[in-house]
Amino acid sequence: MARKFIDCREFPSEMNCSIAIVADTEGELLEAAVQHAVAVHGHQDTPELREQIRGVIKDGAPPEKAPMPAA
Repeated sequence: MARKFIDCREFPSEMNCSIAIVADTEGELLEAAVQHAVAVHGHQDTPELREQIRGVIKDGAPPEKAPMPAA
């Protein structure tokens, strides 16, 4: 089973968030990422947010060096 991750550094934000979240399952990662998006970035927990987050989950581990932000 491959680890999965999401890296906030890939997305522009006013706070320049440097959080990367890693988990063994997509479900566990999704829940942690949604909690982060709501608590830190002020998003609402909606089906649309969950689908957006699900769409940027990657296999493996985040790189040590910050990736280029998405345009």
